[in-house]
Amino acid sequence: MPDTITSAPASAPETPDGRRWTALVFIAVTQLMTVLDSTIVNIALPAAQHDLGISEADKQWAITAYALAFGGLLLLGGRIADLWGRKRALVTGLVGFALASALGGAAPGEATMFGARALQGVFAALLAPATLSLLTVMFTDTKERARAFGIYGAITGVAGALGLILGGFLTEYLSWRWTFFVNIPFAVVAVTGALSAIREPASSRHRAPLDIPGVLLATTGLAAVVYGFTRVGSAGGPDTLTVSVFVASAVLLLAFVLTEAKVGFPLLPLRVLTERNRAGAYLSLGLAAVPMFGLFLFLTYYLQLVKGYSPVRTGFAFLPMIASMIVGSTQISPRLMTRFPPRLVMAPALLLAAVSMLLLTRLEMGSTYTGLLLPAQVVFGLGTSTALTSAMSLATHGIEPHDAGVASAMVNTSQRAGGAVGTALLNTIAASATTAYLSAHPVGATTPSSHQLLQAQALVNGCTQASWWATGILVLAALTSIVLVNTGVPHSSPSLSHGNATSTMDTEDAAQTPKR
Repeated sequence: MPDTITSAPASAPETPDGRRWTALVFIAVTQLMTVLDSTIVNIALPAAQHDLGISEADKQWAITAYALAFGGLLLLGGRIADLWGRKRALVTGLVGFALASALGGAAPGEATMFGARALQGVFAALLAPATLSLLTVMFTDTKERARAFGIYGAITGVAGALGLILGGFLTEYLSWRWTFFVNIPFAVVAVTGALSAIREPASSRHRAPLDIPGVLLATTGLAAVVYGFTRVGSAGGPDTLTVSVFVASAVLLLAFVLTEAKVGFPLLPLRVLTERNRAGAYLSLGLAAVPMFGLFLFLTYYLQLVKGYSPVRTGFAFLPMIASMIVGSTQISPRLMTRFPPRLVMAPALLLAAVSMLLLTRLEMGSTYTGLLLPAQVVFGLGTSTALTSAMSLATHGIEPHDAGVASAMVNTSQRAGGAVGTALLNTIAASATTAYLSAHPVGATTPSSHQLLQAQALVNGCTQASWWATGILVLAALTSIVLVNTGVPHSSPSLSHGNATSTMDTEDAAQTPKR
């Protein structure tokens, strides 16, 4: 049947849970912990590397192990949430994440630490879709949904930068081990709140056998994609093994799509992807994540290596971006989402973010924080948070209740894939530009200070070249939202409150809605 715009007759809607706003607090704590952990270890890694004797070649596994498990298992985590229950998946994920964090903090050697990071990724893949799908089934009123997704979007955008600040403080004043241990109190608070405040609508539960072939193909295919882009970034470009990994991932994901089209109870129902507005939201989310991850990386290196900032001062330098993300997600986006069609919110916001990247193409050795970096951060934060909040809401709006978990998992999959691509692509571009600059400016005998100056100039050149690419990618994301997204202002979603199997999105042209 088509992913229609009209709704079929159904039973009386369930009364919204009066504790849903309290539940949102604990869902936000969970999301904060999950996203924060993607960046908090970065600043602590040099200290951990020294203490545990990790080699230069192996240090990337502290990041890669988490990314592989998280990215590869997201779809499975989303479907488990649909089949098993989102509240149960949330609590299980929180307990597992806390135990994995305790293991990482107490790690006696590199193998234990890498294993703990992989386990964190496993349980994060269960948590991320559970949190977003709980919002999807608990908040069905348009205005309430906009506010809830605004808060969720603010937490998602803020947590990455907050991880840099917290990581700097913990590493500088306590120990790198506390970048793991800090997750335990977050998890305890979230579990306690989830057990008492979260009530999942009974009509949103779904019982069906698990698609084992789909699980195997999706997990290995997505893990191969993440690993391939990670290798591109660490190796400075594609090599034979990297190309082989990408070919294998393409074959596995193609086999996954063919399998999902045939099985009775697919891991990822293709109807989730073939609805054009949802597909546009996923693609826009993935493209927007590319420069976001790259920005954190380049500004961190610029501030520490060129400007001489300490880890803590570097973290605080990102506070304006955090503040602007909060404003964009909780104040601007919720107001616009209830008044304008999504594409008229997403496209201008993404173009605004592109302007910030364009500003960073003017980055120089003598650039001041207040003169360039501050306005670039504020503009970027406002643009991306407004666009991403609207896109996340659109990606899960009107979804059938039993698909809410997997649709939410696709939101996270899009962002994780975009982040992996962004880190690898922009890092490769910057590294190549840096090397080219050094080759074009050969010097004879130099003093340590002049050599350091040349290295800093080359680094700045690499950052500006990557910023040009980031600008183009954000413009492409804006064009994608204009071309693919054609829905009108979303209204309430009765399908999520009493189990209708249809979407309530208003579209400008119903005839363009694709069939399943």
